[in-house]
Order: sequence, then C-alpha cells, then structure tokens
Amino acid sequence: MNHSFLSSTLRELQLFTRSWRFWTTFTLVILIFVVTGPYGTLERMTLGVRLGYWLIVHAVTWTIAICLSIMAEILLRNRINHTLARMMIGSLVAALPIGFALGAIDFAFFGHWTEMETGFHRALFALPLCAVFCLLTYTAMHRQIAEISTPAPPASPSPAAAQAAWPVSEPEILARLKPQNRGAILRLSVEDHYTDVVTTRGHELVLLRFADALKELGATPGLQVHRSHWVADAHVETLKRDNGKLVLMMKDGTEIPVSRTYMDAVRSRFD
Repeated sequence: MNHSFLSSTLRELQLFTRSWRFWTTFTLVILIFVVTGPYGTLERMTLGVRLGYWLIVHAVTWTIAICLSIMAEILLRNRINHTLARMMIGSLVAALPIGFALGAIDFAFFGHWTEMETGFHRALFALPLCAVFCLLTYTAMHRQIAEISTPAPPASPSPAAAQAAWPVSEPEILARLKPQNRGAILRLSVEDHYTDVVTTRGHELVLLRFADALKELGATPGLQVHRSHWVADAHVETLKRDNGKLVLMMKDGTEIPVSRTYMDAVRSRFD
C-alpha cells in the first residue's frame, strides 16, 4: 500500500468520526435494537446487558464495514463511477469477517463458541444487514463523501492567478490533498503530528512529517524559514522586524516567524 492510499483512507475515516450525522445514525440504530431486543435478546438479557451487547456488536461490525467500504471506495474509483456501488462492494465483502466477529461476541456473552461452518452461516446472514448499513451510511454521509471522491471543477483563473499556478512538474504532496484543495502551494506549517498545507484553493492537514513534506515539494520555489514553517517565494509580501524578531508578512496577512538558524538565508532572499 502506498502513502497516497493510506492518507486517503485516514482522511475518509476522519470524515466519519467527525460527522454528527454518522454518530446520530449510529446511536439511533443501537437504541432501536436495545428497545426492540431482536434475536431473543429482549427475553434473555436485562436492559443494561442488552445495551452493552448491542453497543459492542454495532461498534465492531460498523468498524469492519466502514473500513472495508472506504478501502473499496478508494481502490475502485478508477473502475466504478458510482460512490454507492463502490461502498456497497466493500460492505458486502465485510460480511465474512463480521460473521466470525459476531460468533466471538456471542461466545463472550453466552459461552458458546462459534464453529467455522456457523461463522460462514452468520456471514450469509450478515449480507443483507451489511447492505442496509451501507445504504444508511451513504444516505447520512453522501454529501461529505462526494466532496472527497469527486474532483472539483477547475476555476477560471485571472491573469494574476495564472502567474501563481503551480509548476509544470506537479509537487508530489498535492496528491495527498482533496481535489478541491489542490492549487499552487503557498506555505507549509507543523500542526502536532500533521503538516498544514496551504494552497491558493484552501488548506488541509496531512498526516506527514514536516521533513517528508518538504521533500515532496518538488521544484516549488520557496524557503524553509523556521523548523515549523516553509514559505513559497511568490507568497511573501515583505520582511519586517517585530520586537527585535524577524517576521515574514505573507500576502494573505499571515505573519510567519523566522528562526535564528534561517535568518541569513531569509535576508538574502527577501530583504
């Protein structure tokens, strides 16, 4: 698996974990199962045990289904046009590991270990549930998913913007961004374990070490001015001194500190 695939997978997983629609759907489904008590759980379990059982069942099965749906959605983009179809394939494939996971959960609650044959039977039983899960998830999340999987239409650049277009040799780091955020790179900054990539079309956090991000800039003209900041030459407005410290003023009004290590190079480039 390449870095681009892993980055896309992590980005789409974050899309789910940060969505209130997803968590609302997840919570409602669990409450329905707890209240109705299907498959004999209403008679065999108290309310508290039933809540714990269905919470574990849905947490495990949804996690498996989501991961495989996202992987299929990314891997099949160049072969299948419709997002729902790609996700449905991943969800149906998830039925097999879900069948065996359900057996393990039942063993933990009821003390009966699931045999291999029963595991396959459970996988067949899980197929329609996986399809329903996929439909629910797609209904709740299709707009957000489309923002990632569908390329943004190209904007008509002004003459000034055309001069700021990225180099002919596209920087490798742009492949890590959502299509709608890909543009001329303006600056990079460190954000915890992420690198914040700012372009003419937006900004995005990428799970990538700063040193590795710098290597993926290619021939983009610019300079590292701080251990946590890199700036593109075309985006620098002026160099100024603030309370005895050098600061780069960017064209969008952002102030970027210059560390002592890079002072000479910055003065030579921008003063």
